[in-house]
Amino acid sequence: MAVTMADIAKLRKMSGAGMMDCKKALEEANNDFDKAMEIIRKKGQAVAAKRSDREASEGCVLSKTEKGFAAIVALKCETDFVAKNEEFIKLTEAILDCAMTNKPKTMEELAALPMTDGRSVAEHITDRIGVTGEKMEIGFYEFVEATGVSSYIHPGNMLATIVGFNEEVEYQVGRNIAMQVAAMNPVGITAEDVPAKIVETEKEIAREKAIESGKPENIIDKIVEGSLQKYFKENTLLSQDNIKDNKQTVEQYLKSESATLTVTNFKRVTLNVE
Repeated sequence: MAVTMADIAKLRKMSGAGMMDCKKALEEANNDFDKAMEIIRKKGQAVAAKRSDREASEGCVLSKTEKGFAAIVALKCETDFVAKNEEFIKLTEAILDCAMTNKPKTMEELAALPMTDGRSVAEHITDRIGVTGEKMEIGFYEFVEATGVSSYIHPGNMLATIVGFNEEVEYQVGRNIAMQVAAMNPVGITAEDVPAKIVETEKEIAREKAIESGKPENIIDKIVEGSLQKYFKENTLLSQDNIKDNKQTVEQYLKSESATLTVTNFKRVTLNVE
């Protein structure tokens, strides 16, 4: 039986594969659509195995919130051309929706979740690999659970953030803080959240600079402490200057909205080189 354009169009809609791949699969399957889909999926598995050692440094990063839950998913690929493809972005959105519905705790749990057709997230990614011929993988999955949540996706889909708050937060206030996290890349909410290793590294850098500049030994400890406090001011979220109004800190901005409002958690994912 000859393969018609209508058959090719139908399989293409079902699989997302290219026209020639659909034509070849239908010919090989003698117009059996189930067999043709299996052929396309096996091709995806073969391509995935072949490309497994390649670097996937491009991709799409999206975030979303629902009541009390926010998540980020980054689907990675090899080239900017594929990353900006409408179907690739739709797949990332579908994976994120799956995460929002099921609230998995790990990236592995997310990959194993069934999507709307019953097949897993991992299987859908493999199918897309067969279509594009590029390595693809879930590069990041992050989530926040809190009384109030907000999110931000930077234009270009290469950077996204999510933030949790101790109470419900007005949309624009939450978005402003999510944008702050995107722009300023804080290492913690307060100084207490900064990892000890980072603190020690900053102390060592400040001490070496002071010694190299010939500062007297008896004031070096004060210089180191001053440098550390400056680091905390610039790199912890609540102490940072508010990007919307640098005459106030982020903490002051939050307190102007509610005396008890504060940030409980945040996540930032980027595929940009920083």
